[in-house]
Amino acid sequence: MSNSQDAMALARLVREGRRYWASPGGRSVWRAERACLGPLCERWFGVNGLELGMAPTLADMCPVRHALRWSPTAELAEGDATLVCPPDALPLPDGCLSLVVIHHLLEVAPDPHHLLQEAARVTDDDGHLILFGWAPFGVAGVSRLWPERRRHLPWRGRWRTPGRLSDWLAFVDFEAQRVDYCGFRLPGGTAHNAMLETLGRRHNLPLGDCYMIHARRRSQLAQTRRDRVAFPRPLAGSALGNASRQCGPQPERVTEGD
Repeated sequence: MSNSQDAMALARLVREGRRYWASPGGRSVWRAERACLGPLCERWFGVNGLELGMAPTLADMCPVRHALRWSPTAELAEGDATLVCPPDALPLPDGCLSLVVIHHLLEVAPDPHHLLQEAARVTDDDGHLILFGWAPFGVAGVSRLWPERRRHLPWRGRWRTPGRLSDWLAFVDFEAQRVDYCGFRLPGGTAHNAMLETLGRRHNLPLGDCYMIHARRRSQLAQTRRDRVAFPRPLAGSALGNASRQCGPQPERVTEGD
């Protein structure tokens, strides 16, 4: 498949994803995930960050000065600070980001292995990598037993367990610090039940619709913890800024097996 066909397919996927996240069910899951990320993220000071996904931004409460979004095409870019590129070919230098969030993209990305490798590459040694995924054993996972549902988001794609993604993280020299489940609900309901959410989060039951993995680079974990974490300076010139960034044609990639 050509690069233009890849971009068109990703654009269709993003449009469908944005419709889901704007629906009542999508908004309820988004609120649960934001509540899960908030207590951690608000303590991470940094300079540059990137969020890869189809939903409204989750990490805007984080004290990161320059926050970037991603889009597969310029037409779908939602602001000036947007990277327009394939998600597995980020036009950024190594280790330039304090925070990278991959939000429910590994399930449906054409090349999830390279997507994770790219996210790890651009994350600073002192930075944080956050993965949001759909939990196969939650209510939403059980509802995927109906084949018709797997043709539509959010049930499309390949849902992987946190253990499987932890293995992927080890391959890119990252380690999962913690796994948090969220989006607890009853069958047929939406994830807005405060009592279920409180109970599920308190005991971290693997029965929520989704999970959040907080990962850090292994080399950083092996070092003695410092009182203050130094983040890189803001990127100069056109490498990062308020203008949208588009990358040129990328070489064909051979999809790796799971």
